[in-house]
Amino acid sequence: MAKGVMIVAEQREGALRKISLELASTARKLADQSGDEVSALLLGSGVEKLAAELGKYGVDKVFVGDNAALEPYVTEAHAAVAAKIIKDSDPAIVLFGASVQGKDLSARVAAKLAAGLATDCTDVKIDGGKLICTRPMYAGKCFGEVAFNASPAMASLRPNVFPAAENAKAGAVTKVDVAVDAQKSKVLEVQKDTSGKVDLTEANVIVSGGRGLKGPEGFAILEELAGALKGTVGASRAAVDAGWREQKDQVGQTGKVVSPNLYVACGISGAIQHL
Repeated sequence: MAKGVMIVAEQREGALRKISLELASTARKLADQSGDEVSALLLGSGVEKLAAELGKYGVDKVFVGDNAALEPYVTEAHAAVAAKIIKDSDPAIVLFGASVQGKDLSARVAAKLAAGLATDCTDVKIDGGKLICTRPMYAGKCFGEVAFNASPAMASLRPNVFPAAENAKAGAVTKVDVAVDAQKSKVLEVQKDTSGKVDLTEANVIVSGGRGLKGPEGFAILEELAGALKGTVGASRAAVDAGWREQKDQVGQTGKVVSPNLYVACGISGAIQHL
């Protein structure tokens, strides 16, 4: 019988992503309601040392899949390994981050396991023994609740919405033998952002500009404001399409979904994603 809550942790270059700690804390709260165990799935190369940090945020057991073929992240390999470990460990609930990587991986894994998946959730709870997820619908115009009638129930959680609170546990590390079959795809090159700016999806403060700034020079003052607030600069689709900002700065339905503590919109027409 399926039991417990599992999170699929994310790491990059040997460091846990913030969303992983948010997932761990949220899973701990859900598991405490039913007295269940929290486990984490951690994939990559040389990542066993990160298990202890997950334990600080309420994870009881960490399944470590360590293989050089899992670094850097490649959808095909990660989805195959994650699906197998989830199937073998049989959790009732599986939580992913609604990050770029998490959205990609969760959809693949859910399809492989024929499981239900609620995406970009802003709230999760247990009601009547079932996972209930709240998620935005119709471009954020309303919110709907999603319930699951079968397990595993899978959900991806929006970054920066769920707090990451320490809740120390003696997280036992379970090393999993990972066999990665020959893959059809491989990473040829990784181009890193050397700007030193905080990623939009993890920023606590975002100052965004749109077509109302009337040109790329209008973003200079936004850069100053963002710097003073220790934030980062975003842009609307119109500003990106005009060539004023790079696509990586785009916020909105066709860009990045963000959840900062403070969002300042300047010269943006009023699309629901920026309100």
